[in-house]
Amino acid sequence: MLRIAIIGCGKVADQHVGAIHRIPSCRIVSVCDRELLMAKQLCERFHISECFSDVQEMLQSTHPQVVHITTPPQSHFQLAKQCLEFGSHVYLEKPFTVTAEEAEELIEFAERRGLKMTAGHNYQFTLEMLEMRRLAKAGFLGGKPVHLESYWSYDLGDISYVGPVLGNPAHWVRRLPGQLFHNIISHGLAKLVEFLDDELTEIIVTAHQSSQLRLLGAKEVLDELRVLIRDKSDTTALFCFSTQVKNLNQLRIYGPSGSITADIIAGTVVRKENRAYKSYLTYFLPPLKDAREYLRNASVNVINFVRQRLHQDFGMKELIQRFYQSIQGETPVPVPYREIILTARLMDQIFAQIYTDNEAQECHNEVNRVHSDGRLPVARGGITDRTRRSASS
Repeated sequence: MLRIAIIGCGKVADQHVGAIHRIPSCRIVSVCDRELLMAKQLCERFHISECFSDVQEMLQSTHPQVVHITTPPQSHFQLAKQCLEFGSHVYLEKPFTVTAEEAEELIEFAERRGLKMTAGHNYQFTLEMLEMRRLAKAGFLGGKPVHLESYWSYDLGDISYVGPVLGNPAHWVRRLPGQLFHNIISHGLAKLVEFLDDELTEIIVTAHQSSQLRLLGAKEVLDELRVLIRDKSDTTALFCFSTQVKNLNQLRIYGPSGSITADIIAGTVVRKENRAYKSYLTYFLPPLKDAREYLRNASVNVINFVRQRLHQDFGMKELIQRFYQSIQGETPVPVPYREIILTARLMDQIFAQIYTDNEAQECHNEVNRVHSDGRLPVARGGITDRTRRSASS
């Protein structure tokens, strides 16, 4: 029976508790938050016996084998290292750390101590992403991907999250080097780096503020992002983050002989063969094949619903369960460390291009202050065009 603890008792922690409760052979033994009231309310709602406001006290009192950290990203490095030093495996919510340097240092430290870590890239483990990965490995694409496209949307209508972020320049999201982007885009970028080489030879970034956000008054916050990427094997990728395009969360992979589109919102995996048809068949057979694909997906979703597999948090439960299995020696870590580090490096590159040196330095100083004073932040609750070209080794 794995002993689990959670640090940070905001909205995200509820999702973790719900997913953990659906996994056999594990038990949440304690939770911790700088605001003790937050820890207490989580304990009461989910019948958890121990709550703390001090991390070290929690570790020493309850001896968790795994710690989930769901605090703001500025605290991830310091808290994860503290848990690793104690001897606990660590699940870090996204973004894994504030910088790639921190990510590399944490992973190296964990490996030296024989411990495991994972990042909260739960959308990599939805039913449709698992099926896409199976098809790609089975050779449906006909070889290495030629081009990738990842689309991620975010609705500014969620006032419970956006309101405090836009209304308070000192909000923890605004103190990140990538601001609003920093707290969200790792989900979409992680989908790309799985299929990219470690060496990215070209990164072109453009970002701007939407007219909707301008009306809300936060002049320095950007919410529209486009990134073009090429790796050393000449695989290209497009990443699009938008607050104006609604309900779009897709990954598209194009190969020499086929393409696959995974739609996270609709729960569909659409396969398409790259082939030509004679004469007027071109106008009839492809649409019919597309229709058959969507009917197949609808049937699969009905079956998964009846089997009670169609949960909104299926990806989180699957990721957590696979992480626990890796700790118990059954499987490798679910998110390869290569992908965690490459995602962090790509984010560093993007933010370096769209924000000024002064803004980046100010955010870097904020992270250093968190590291030096060791304070546990409160749990997570929820300009102009800037374009530059860059190559990274």
